[in-house]
Amino acid sequence: MKSVTKHGGSRGRRARGRVVVLGGGYAGTMAALRLAPYAQVTLVDPSDRFTERVRLHELAAGRPEVSHARARMLHGTGIEHLAARATSLDPDVRAVHTDSGRTLLYDRLVYALGSHTDPRGIGERAFTAESAAALHKRLVDGPGALTVVGGGLTGIEMATEIAESHPEWRVRLVTGGELGGGLSVRGRDHVRTVLDRLRVRVEEGHRVDDGDAVDADAVVWAGALRATGGLAQDAGLVTEPVTGRLRVDARLRSVSHPDIYAAGDAAAARTPRAGALRMSCAAALPTGSYVAGAIAAELRGAEPRPLSYGFFVQCVSLGRHDALIQSVRADDTPRERVLTGRPAARVKEQVVRNAVRVLHLAARRPGVIPLIPGIG
Repeated sequence: MKSVTKHGGSRGRRARGRVVVLGGGYAGTMAALRLAPYAQVTLVDPSDRFTERVRLHELAAGRPEVSHARARMLHGTGIEHLAARATSLDPDVRAVHTDSGRTLLYDRLVYALGSHTDPRGIGERAFTAESAAALHKRLVDGPGALTVVGGGLTGIEMATEIAESHPEWRVRLVTGGELGGGLSVRGRDHVRTVLDRLRVRVEEGHRVDDGDAVDADAVVWAGALRATGGLAQDAGLVTEPVTGRLRVDARLRSVSHPDIYAAGDAAAARTPRAGALRMSCAAALPTGSYVAGAIAAELRGAEPRPLSYGFFVQCVSLGRHDALIQSVRADDTPRERVLTGRPAARVKEQVVRNAVRVLHLAARRPGVIPLIPGIG
């Protein structure tokens, strides 16, 4: 049996509904914390630690820890943490079955299982961001040639972080398209300058279909993301065919089962200002906060307003001493304005720290979260 932990008291609240939150990443944790004063909340996640996914490239390079004790984060909230995996959903009876043997009944469900690197093409020997700890062990075991496959932000962060922290390795980055295709000209130029300084060889227009076919001692696959698990599809919920994300309406409710909300990378969310929201921490916290507010409104008989959200910046680590803060329009298209170098690295670090700080704030003062620009 998996462990079940209840964290603190009820803050004198009166439970007005049962809410089950699947997934304890940025979106799921935020949703659970904001809902705690208004509902009986059960957070289902197999890990007793919250992982800062945006730091996995640092873990690969040698940072000793990128996670936090979940019990400390949930302390005093009244949230029940069930350390288990959801194995199936039964939306007709509003039930979640878990590998702990428990079946959880809900009035509302938050589907926030996040994403993982799309396995297609990875092969058997390539590492991904999710296997960052194993990648670090391989880097320590001995130098050689390392190839990062993927020229998006994840690939750029992995290549620069590893090249800086392990200069004994020969690092190459290959991409089928243009390096940093979503960045401005100035942004891409800075990324190229840093990669050149770190002696990372870049090959654009080089499509890789099989990670096992790459000639290197270690391969890091930084391809596209896909929604985690097939629970939604297996339960008959409508999902996007390529990404597996739950198809939702303007209020982040499943288009086929409106008592199920989705947040973070699991939701195929869109807004008039931003268009389709990319999988990111930048969208996870706001959508997690939004679904909590929407469910709280529904539980008191009100109709929630549609999600309103627009992007502001993209933050890219380029090792520990450099970074790129790319200004973007609300629809995530780049402006020419950028911040680079050590000042950008300091900004990036504060952005990452603030993501955890706002979760701790949500545990202590959930009513303040809607007042935070870009989050609430």
